Amino acid sequence: MSWITKTLTSSIGRKLIMSVTGLFLCTFLVVHLVGNLQLFKHDGGAAFNAYSHFMGTNPIIRTIEWGLVLGFGFHIYEAFALTRRNKAARGQGYAQWKAEQNSEWTSRNMGILGTIILIFLIVHLYNFFWRARFAGDLPKMGGADVETADYDNLYLAVVSSFQLWWYVLLYVAAQISLGYHLWHGFRSGFQTLGLNHRKYIPVIKYAGYVFSVVVAAGFASMPLYFFLFTNERGEVVSNASSLLQSVASAF
Repeated sequence: MSWITKTLTSSIGRKLIMSVTGLFLCTFLVVHLVGNLQLFKHDGGAAFNAYSHFMGTNPIIRTIEWGLVLGFGFHIYEAFALTRRNKAARGQGYAQWKAEQNSEWTSRNMGILGTIILIFLIVHLYNFFWRARFAGDLPKMGGADVETADYDNLYLAVVSSFQLWWYVLLYVAAQISLGYHLWHGFRSGFQTLGLNHRKYIPVIKYAGYVFSVVVAAGFASMPLYFFLFTNERGEVVSNASSLLQSVASAF
C-alpha cells in the first residue's frame, strides 16, 4: 500500500484528488443552485421550505451528505497542502522568476480566493445548516396544513439574513471568488485528468467560463434581490423588481 500513499501524497497525486473532488463539488453546486432558485417563487417560502425539508430528512440525501463533507474536507486539505508545497518550491526557484509572466492571476491567487470562500462557507453553514440540524432555533412554518406546519421556516431565516448588508457583501464577494475559482479549477481539473487534447481545449475553456459565470451570478443574484427589493418577510417593496420577477417565473 506504500506506493498508493506515495502517489496520493505527491504533487501529481494531490492535484488528482483536487481535480476529482472539485468536479464532484461542481455537481453539488448545480443541485444547490437549482434548489435555491425556489426562493424566487412568491409563495411565502412554501416551495423552498418543502425542498429544504426534503433535503434534510430524506435518508438517501443524508447519506450523500457524508460524501459531500468528505469531498469538501479532502479538497480543502489538499489545497492547503499544495499551497504550502508550491510556496516552498518557489522559495528555491529561479532568481529571475516573474509570476505575472508565467501564470494567470486566478492561478496565483487560488489560495486567497479559496480562503474567502472558506470563510463564507463557515458563516453560511452555521447560519443555516447548524441552526436547522442542531440548534433547533428556527421558526416553524405553522398554518392550517398539518403536514407542513412543523417544517422549519428556513425561507424566513434566509430572507432575514439577506437584509443584513454585511452578510450580503460577504455573500457576493464569496460568489465572485467562487466564479474565479471555478474558472481556473474547471480547466485545471480536466487538464490534470488528462482530458486536455488540443481539439477539445477550446470547448473545455468555454464550458468552464459559462459554468463559472452562471453559477456565481445565480447565487449572487439571491441576496442582492432580497436586499434591494424585499422586506424581512420576503414581500416585494420595490416596483423595480418586476423585471427580476418575470425572469424568476421561468423557474
